[in-house]
Amino acid sequence: MTDIRFDFSGRTAIVTGAASGLGHEIALELAASGALVIVSDLKDEACRAVVDEIAAAGGKAKAFAADVTDEDAMREMAAFAEKDCGGLHMAVNNAGIGGPSKPTGDYPSQDWRRVIDINLNGVFYGMRWQIPAMLRAGGGSIVNMSSILGLVGFANAAPYVAAKHALLGLTKTAAMEYARQGIRVNAVGPAFIDTPLLSANLSPEVMEGLAALHPVGRIGKPTEVSALTCFLLSDRASFITGSYHLVDGGYTSP
Repeated sequence: MTDIRFDFSGRTAIVTGAASGLGHEIALELAASGALVIVSDLKDEACRAVVDEIAAAGGKAKAFAADVTDEDAMREMAAFAEKDCGGLHMAVNNAGIGGPSKPTGDYPSQDWRRVIDINLNGVFYGMRWQIPAMLRAGGGSIVNMSSILGLVGFANAAPYVAAKHALLGLTKTAAMEYARQGIRVNAVGPAFIDTPLLSANLSPEVMEGLAALHPVGRIGKPTEVSALTCFLLSDRASFITGSYHLVDGGYTSP
């Protein structure tokens, strides 16, 4: 189980939202490149299924079920990486939700709070404890999963757009603060990606409509996001920090 593009041997990575979609693909690629991956998601059973998949392919992984909105759980996961996995060297803060589709003037306050709590506060809680652990390990790299909606607006998605815009400010600030201490922090902005969550909830007609929004004429693949994410985590990106990288098939070009 070897990926010649990257060598993460001897390094431990946390991936949140790793049970499916982008997080799942990133966890697989990190493991294929030699990392010990802490697979994190809400349900322990789902985490363990990914761990078993990685192990079957010859990789190394451990499960840690956690809710990213629980700061204590984020602290415990970073401590787990240090005590049980040899330290923390990489993190992908990927967990997120879309929320209901409603115009701003009708958006339910409880749904606003939930989207912000998971998509923004959850990333902060992760970084709050990942960064000290990485400092103790001598440095590290963090990738925060934003979206094309960190750059542009999208009707009926006010909290998601707000969270993804704010995530970029958080990423840039942390990158500035820790650049001289050997920690790099970047963000990735996917457009619409063909994940199980997307295909399960949208009709083929809607999927075709979404594909047409991208100048390349199709929806993205999870592997296209994981490849960039792993590059940013790797030593090959050692001069890249505080930046935002789109994987959007030209969506934001017009």
